[in-house]
Amino acid sequence: MLRPFLITCLFALGFSVFEAAILSNLMFLPVIPDFLLLSGLYFSVQNGKLFGTAHGFVSGLLIDFLSAAPMGLNSLVRTLMGYIAGLFHKTLNINGIMLPMLFGFSATFLKALIIWVISLFYPIGIQTYDVISMNFAIELLMNTILTPVIFRFLDLFEKFILIDMENIA
Repeated sequence: MLRPFLITCLFALGFSVFEAAILSNLMFLPVIPDFLLLSGLYFSVQNGKLFGTAHGFVSGLLIDFLSAAPMGLNSLVRTLMGYIAGLFHKTLNINGIMLPMLFGFSATFLKALIIWVISLFYPIGIQTYDVISMNFAIELLMNTILTPVIFRFLDLFEKFILIDMENIA
């Protein structure tokens, strides 16, 4: 179980650096698609709640270190998202296009909702999503469209990132 976790952490590091160093500097993108959220969804659905929770925490820490958000905010959000996505372990067929798109749409909206709920307890210092803004609509659309693409990309590495349940005893 350690090898797949370390490999998914490398994916998280790669996606976080890609988002922070490259995508954030592109002037034509008003918002950045959340590749870490989408890859976390894939890892959680494929490997379960425990794996999704741990991956969400690590990927959230990476975002916390690379962003101006309060330390721990993204870790909390990603941990919750990993757990919720892990609830669908072995119940969803994510090989199509529409179900992953629906999953990415729902996860992006749920992320905004979780951040809003947290901001009720800590109103100063937490930037929330304005769900009726154009920026949120663009991020929602980009995450929705990119979810099947990210899932297919990660399917290429399936034998390295999926937990082999037969060998765990």
